[in-house]
Amino acid sequence: MTRMPPREAARAASRPRRAAASASPSDQDIYDRMISAVLDHRLLPGTKLVEDRLAEAFGVSRTRIRPVLVRLANESIVTLTPNRGATVAQPSEQEAREVFEVRRLVEAPLVARFIASAETADMQALTRCIRDEEAARGAGDMHRAIRLSGDFHLHIAERSGHGTLGGVLREMVSRTSLILMAYSPTHGRASEDATACGCQEHRALLAAIKLRDAKEAARLMDEHLRRLEAQLVFPPARDAGPDLLDLFGGAD
Repeated sequence: MTRMPPREAARAASRPRRAAASASPSDQDIYDRMISAVLDHRLLPGTKLVEDRLAEAFGVSRTRIRPVLVRLANESIVTLTPNRGATVAQPSEQEAREVFEVRRLVEAPLVARFIASAETADMQALTRCIRDEEAARGAGDMHRAIRLSGDFHLHIAERSGHGTLGGVLREMVSRTSLILMAYSPTHGRASEDATACGCQEHRALLAAIKLRDAKEAARLMDEHLRRLEAQLVFPPARDAGPDLLDLFGGAD
C-alpha cells in the first residue's frame, strides 16, 4: 500500500467532496482542516474563532465545534478566554523560545531513528519536499514554502517509528507556524529567509542522512533550528509606565 505524505490526509480533508457532499465531517476532519489553515497561514494569530460561524462553515452544530477548540487549546494552537471565546494563539517570546528548545531536543533523536530505517522512497520524499519548497519560494508563495518546510521535518518524524516524539513534533510544527507569523521580519529578503527553513540547510541535512551519518545529521538539525530561531524579531519590552502612586498621589 502506498503511504501518503505527512498531512496529506489533513489537506485532502479540506477539499470539496462531491460524492459525499451531504456527509457531516468528523471531529478529526474539522481539527485537520483548522490545523491546515494555521500551517498555511490562512488563520493568523489573534483571529477570533466564533463558534456559530465555524459551525455554519463546517455544517455542524456548535456542540461539535467546542471539543475541537478545546483540543486545539490543549495543544496551544488556540486560546480560550472565559466570556470572550476562542482566538488563534499569539505566542509570547518565552513560548517561542521554548518551542525551539523542545524541537532541538526532539528532532535529534528522531533523525537518528529515521536514518536507521529510511528507505529509498523516504529519501525521494525529502528530495521532493526541498524541490517543491524551492519552487514555491521562487514563485513568491511563502505560505506554501512554509508548509513544505514543515512537511520535510514531519516526514522524518513520521518515518522514525517513534509515535510519541512524532506527536510532540507535530504539535511543535503547528506552533512554529504561529511563531513565524508573529515574529518573522516583515520586509524583503530577510522575511523570506526567516519564514521558511532554508532549502540549502535541508539539502545539507539530507546529504548527511543519505550517508547514514546520524551524528552529523543531529548536529545539522540543531544548527538549522538555532538559525531559524535567531532570525525571529521580538518587539522591545514595553515600558511599564509611571507608578500610579507617584503619578496621582502627590500634592498639586
